[in-house]
Amino acid sequence: MAELLKLGYVVSPRTVRRYMRRPWSGKPSPQWKEFLARHAKDVWACDFLAVRTLTFQTLYVFFLIHHATREIVHIRVTRNPAAAWTGQHVVNACFEREPPKYLIRDRDGIYGHEFRRKVSALGIREIRTPVRAPKANAIAERFVGTLRRECLDHVFIFNERHLQGVVDEFVGYYNRQRPHRSLGQRPPCPVAPLPTGPPRGRVIAEPVLGGLHHVYRRAA
Repeated sequence: MAELLKLGYVVSPRTVRRYMRRPWSGKPSPQWKEFLARHAKDVWACDFLAVRTLTFQTLYVFFLIHHATREIVHIRVTRNPAAAWTGQHVVNACFEREPPKYLIRDRDGIYGHEFRRKVSALGIREIRTPVRAPKANAIAERFVGTLRRECLDHVFIFNERHLQGVVDEFVGYYNRQRPHRSLGQRPPCPVAPLPTGPPRGRVIAEPVLGGLHHVYRRAA
């Protein structure tokens, strides 16, 4: 109102109050973290990571991860990622399980028209993360870091077939044996319940990826 007086306009305070923007008193919209927690069982996320071979070829690993369980539901390797190839692997992942309601992805050009068409046909709603906001897809990004730190940084990759075998073996360990802090030190798809009685029997160590990791169990 004071600024209007400087311009020679005399305005009633009642008029000013009528047109002033009132603070919104409703419930705040759900935050991103709340949305993910509320819909975790219906959310998958996807991402790519690049891997260099010994001959300096670039290969790409595409994966889908379930938010609620942290299970890697699908993982495939290619040297030529394309929208149709990527969309088809989302379709393949849904052959033996219910498609998710939501799929979180970044804005990479790989997710083109054919990808969107195939995903839409499954009834999946795509949620694109903001530009330069990797934390919006944090669970997928965390798996990328885990795969690099615990596997790919310690293995020489020869070709596409070799990389597929390596990531398949690691994902088998990751899904069924590797403890996850966010799951109470349980794997996403445990193969056996935790023991309840006193420890008995000899401990057996089974190597994974040539001894890079080990799975421990008691002898029967």
